[in-house]
Amino acid sequence: MLGAPFALTVSLSQARRLPAAESPAAGVSIPDVNAGETLFDYIQRIKGKHDSTFYRQLLGAANEFKEGDQFIGVAAVDDQSRRYARQLLAATRIVDLENHPIYEDDLNRYINENLADADTRPVNLTLGELKQLLLEASETKIKQIAGTLSSDVIGCVVKLMSNDELITVGAKVFNPLPGSQLGAKGYLGARIQPNSPTDNLDDIFWQVLDGWSYAVGDVVLGTNPVSSEPESVQAVELQLREILETFGIVDVLPHCVLSHIDVQAEVERRSPASTALWFQSIAGCDAANQTFDIDLKKMRDYARSRTGKYALYFETGQGADFTNGHSHGFDMVLHESRKYGFARALSREVALAQMQAGQTAAPWVHLNDVAGFIGPEVFRTREQLVRCCLEDIVMGKLHGLMIGLDVCSTLHMDVSLDDLDWCLEQIMPANPGYLMALPTKIDPMLGYLTTGFQDHVRIREKFGYRVNDAMWAFFQQLGVIDAQGKPTKHFGDPTWVYLQYRRKKGDSRPEERILDEGRRQLADVRSRGVFLATGYGEKPSALSPDLQQQIDRIYHDAKQSIWAELTPAFIATLPASVPIKTQSTSRSEFILHPATGEALAPASLAAIKQLRQQYDANYNVQIVISDGLNALSIMDEDQLEPFLQELRSQLKTAGFHPAEQNILVQSGRVRAGYRIGETLFGGLDGNRALLHIIGERPGTGHHTFSVYMTSPPGSVWGQPGQVDHNITRVVSGIAATALKPTRAARDTVRILQQMNLG
Repeated sequence: MLGAPFALTVSLSQARRLPAAESPAAGVSIPDVNAGETLFDYIQRIKGKHDSTFYRQLLGAANEFKEGDQFIGVAAVDDQSRRYARQLLAATRIVDLENHPIYEDDLNRYINENLADADTRPVNLTLGELKQLLLEASETKIKQIAGTLSSDVIGCVVKLMSNDELITVGAKVFNPLPGSQLGAKGYLGARIQPNSPTDNLDDIFWQVLDGWSYAVGDVVLGTNPVSSEPESVQAVELQLREILETFGIVDVLPHCVLSHIDVQAEVERRSPASTALWFQSIAGCDAANQTFDIDLKKMRDYARSRTGKYALYFETGQGADFTNGHSHGFDMVLHESRKYGFARALSREVALAQMQAGQTAAPWVHLNDVAGFIGPEVFRTREQLVRCCLEDIVMGKLHGLMIGLDVCSTLHMDVSLDDLDWCLEQIMPANPGYLMALPTKIDPMLGYLTTGFQDHVRIREKFGYRVNDAMWAFFQQLGVIDAQGKPTKHFGDPTWVYLQYRRKKGDSRPEERILDEGRRQLADVRSRGVFLATGYGEKPSALSPDLQQQIDRIYHDAKQSIWAELTPAFIATLPASVPIKTQSTSRSEFILHPATGEALAPASLAAIKQLRQQYDANYNVQIVISDGLNALSIMDEDQLEPFLQELRSQLKTAGFHPAEQNILVQSGRVRAGYRIGETLFGGLDGNRALLHIIGERPGTGHHTFSVYMTSPPGSVWGQPGQVDHNITRVVSGIAATALKPTRAARDTVRILQQMNLG
């Protein structure tokens, strides 16, 4: 709800740009290098022996600047140091780099064990010579050596390339999916991302039809679920499959619900053939993968089980490792490259399993690089977003992967709607395999900016990229594209696609009656705050003016929301609360340096310790309320109050003993709740639950909050750092205009009961 009584008015000029970092972290300074000096020569000269920390710092200094590298102290302090770091790296031989592991764990050993063993392995080339080979050689020659290159070598060589050089390599290496043109030269696919704030099946259904009305959606129908409960995931899987079955294109286009891979496996066990492509986020080191609740054995076992047509779909993104506390002192590009090495090795596991099953090795495996989703702690500007995407395209292709991009931005970055269009113009010459596709640039559930259906239309017009041939023929059969490949009068009309759907179902009612039914359903979806694009503006690639105005309004509201703070007037209305603060000293510091919002201020830590003494172990549930990235979601009318009332009622009915006092955190992030739990519950008997209510990132058109549920035994709470996201469940998208607060409260207690039984 916009215009809530406790809304904080913020000028758009204030909200649009973040201030400069208040206290830049120490970086890497390289005052001079000798002619022909390698990395290891330089380390020996400066340190007198090999120094692993210094080694990682020099490698990080060769990167284009990003805030995430600066945060862990591996960014160059200036352009001269960056040039010198690249000069040292360019002079270093591949074999010497490989003989000095950057960081060793089981994942890296697994990646290197799965390298192709070939006589063409160019171990004696320097990184500079490898760069020239990649720029000058044919695709065939590059592919002869690419499979022999370690992920660290691939990650290092892209550091040496300019954006134009990255485009040169990206535009000549392609790894299409088996039996398709997806990922082939001159083709640009789309993952329709039909997300709903409430997992409403009609919302999902109509977004698929909407995409197809613009001749978009040929890679995967991939929904991000609000709930990861198997029953809910199964319902979405079956809805997506039903659409594909009705149109007879199950063998052309897979579907996927992006829950944890364990949940997808459980859904498939309960309902065989309900799933198609299996999804999982992956990281670049063992510890970060544990945050995703996966490990090598689990993922290898799943890969070996995928012997059907559709296998695995991975998502990654620069910065995910260090933001989860697992940088291990090396930079984001190298972490990202290792993720691609993980995906490459798992793809080979799929191929081997297919051959052992007596089938042709044809692993349908692809990876989506979500660049820009985390926020300004990773990078902040449109130029950095372009650089990240180009680096990742080349690294993915050199790993033999079909790689797509989510060219995206959060509302707390310095990247606007227009900036995203500019970014696409810079990135598209490198020909990634696919992009995301939503009715508009705004995701109605995740609250971030990405690519809309009509962005695909514009890119096809400008760059001449094509859609997978089988799906293009399907779009022509639907009647939205004519025989010459031009939009028909039905282009951008999802109700027309609905008519074709009903006809496939055997519905013989008059055409106008079915179209009217479709219009009513479409209006119902829109009434829930889920955008659907219809028609277009001056040309087929432009949004209709009315829809563009709505998107602009939500964008500006989100920019205001991100800067809002809990007001004294609101705090005074919250009964029985203990107000505390984190170490963030300002809103800008909270946004730019998330770690400050994860640690409690000393006085607040003392207050929690005092609260523990007062409780005397009498309670097994503590409710925590934080502003998060949208204080308005907490302060809006008819949001927090009904949620708390129903939550406390349900907790008591279920036999829990919630503390009477709420803990109210200003400038709080999710991990601040874990720190509270450690102090409040550490060492106590039995399971102790912390329910953390926190404002979600804005941008969906709803002011939503989430509740994070963590309920381990007191012995686990007593181990600092042991409690993290991997043992936490969440109910998200809660708002008076989305998932109703009272229903969300009931869901919360139901899930908490399941957690305690488990």
